[in-house]
Amino acid sequence: MSVKVSDYVLRRLREWGVEHVFAYAGDGINGLLAAWERADNKPVFVQARHEEMAAFEAVGYAKFSGKAGVCAATSGPGAIHLLNGLYDAKLDHVPVVALVGQTHRSAMGGSYQQEVDLMSLYKDVASDFCETVTVPEQLPNVLDRALRTAYARRTVTAVILPADVQELDYSPPTHAFKMVPSSLGVASYAPVPAEDDLTRAAEVLNSGKKVAVLIGQGARGARAEVEELADVLGAGVAKALLGKDALSDELPYVTGAIGLLGTRPSYELMRDCDTLLVVGSSFPYSQFLPEFGKARAVQIDIDPHMVGLRYPFEVNLVGDARATLKALLPQLTRKKHGAWRKKIEKDTARWWEVMEGRAAVDAEPINPEYVVHALDALLPDDVILAADSGSAANWYARHLRMRGTMRGSLSGTLATMGPGVPYVIGAKFAHPERPALAIVGDGAMQMNGMAELITAAKYWPDWEDPRLVIAVLNNLDLNQVTWEMRSMSGAPQFLPSQALPDVPYADFARSIGLGGARVEKPGEVEGAWRTALAADRPFVLDFRTDPAVPPIPPHAELDQIEATAAAVVKGDSDRGGMIRQGIKAKIQEMLPGHHHRDGRPAGQDDA
Repeated sequence: MSVKVSDYVLRRLREWGVEHVFAYAGDGINGLLAAWERADNKPVFVQARHEEMAAFEAVGYAKFSGKAGVCAATSGPGAIHLLNGLYDAKLDHVPVVALVGQTHRSAMGGSYQQEVDLMSLYKDVASDFCETVTVPEQLPNVLDRALRTAYARRTVTAVILPADVQELDYSPPTHAFKMVPSSLGVASYAPVPAEDDLTRAAEVLNSGKKVAVLIGQGARGARAEVEELADVLGAGVAKALLGKDALSDELPYVTGAIGLLGTRPSYELMRDCDTLLVVGSSFPYSQFLPEFGKARAVQIDIDPHMVGLRYPFEVNLVGDARATLKALLPQLTRKKHGAWRKKIEKDTARWWEVMEGRAAVDAEPINPEYVVHALDALLPDDVILAADSGSAANWYARHLRMRGTMRGSLSGTLATMGPGVPYVIGAKFAHPERPALAIVGDGAMQMNGMAELITAAKYWPDWEDPRLVIAVLNNLDLNQVTWEMRSMSGAPQFLPSQALPDVPYADFARSIGLGGARVEKPGEVEGAWRTALAADRPFVLDFRTDPAVPPIPPHAELDQIEATAAAVVKGDSDRGGMIRQGIKAKIQEMLPGHHHRDGRPAGQDDA
């Protein structure tokens, strides 16, 4: 039997080591689907419930495996549905390849059913490489370049396959004019900056008395080198949110996340330093970096297009984070761990006490900070975490401490709703032997998370470790937007846009064969986490949380709250009441004219 183009596409993917393709069927890829049947489902066709979810699963797979994620969709609407997930990959610099069907070549340009100008549609999201295969001889080159470019540039690429081309007999390129043969693989390399640039960077760092380091996901492979550098320079280390898992939070000088969702120690680290080193991060909010002119700064990034952004860096080093730091370290002068380093460690320890105190604040019915804080100590050291966009991301950023081999991510740059559940599903295909857990808001869960539970129900028996926990912070509110309206626009709340129905998430999970529990009292929280983390199948926890707990930025923390938070830990209920009143006072300052859903004025006690 002849080898079709569709057969060859799957064979080439296997030769590249692709083991899973996240996809949804449609007649625009019928040729590929038939080839999958002939190939005994290798690579594995993972059936999402929606093409956007397939793309998110490919992103999650890529983020947590280090391998390219591959997704596939039919022509027209299927190709369109992929876009949001593909943009998530592009903006977070994740290698993802999209295989997209197209109408027959004979119908193109004829306003045919489901005909969309895919080259124009994908021009931006797959700007580094997007090609339409019109003859078999374009393969394997087009597939090879799509995968090689995705890896090399950590981006999205696309291959468009007209339906009739998929059915053609495959014939390879020949040794002839205007034929483009190809080969497998992408070379690994670790570029290092020039010696003169390293010397200039060392001079800046050696001259500083108060050194701060900011790391992102680009520093993930340089953990030992970052630790050594922080020790040599007596520095504190803050983490951009995509780099949350790049360094352990058990280290006393690691101040945690930075930015709108960050910690106060990270805010003060940047505010008070005189020297800044940024490694593998394109953190966007310059207002959380040192005042211009106050600190000398050095940046390390592997992408020459991403250096020099966000801050007036004195030295920009283009190179692999690990290789560059290894070359830089011998030129650094060891500093004594004096008042600067001691203050960083003291402030960081105090911050975790504050977080414990905030988690202990009474709320109605449950404080969302307590839900996530109670999880922290229970997390397996090899867990894979994801948070959805929204207020859930605040508590993920501030209350969960990375340790061991934990991994974690979210939609960092696009900050789109909806990737939490598909991220951890993608993670389970990358690491079926590890537990995974997602923290999502009720808005994201209603948007698409519930449907994707069906995907988990379909595939979990194949996973070596069946544990997949989905925690829904169910506050009946699009909470992050509500608080943004209040703090940025001075609007109290527009209920027609913000109020959400109360959905029985756990009941739905149980109805499709998963585990589930609804949690409505603080005393049930820890037990619920333990049950879910010990379950023999995916488990949904529906936490009824209080929408009135504000995600206050770190620089806006009330001194009263910080000064009294430790009292809650010690069991002083009177001081705990003071904390609660401090939070309420802050709410009243932010929300002139705000009323509860039942009409009570803001600040009126719930008791």
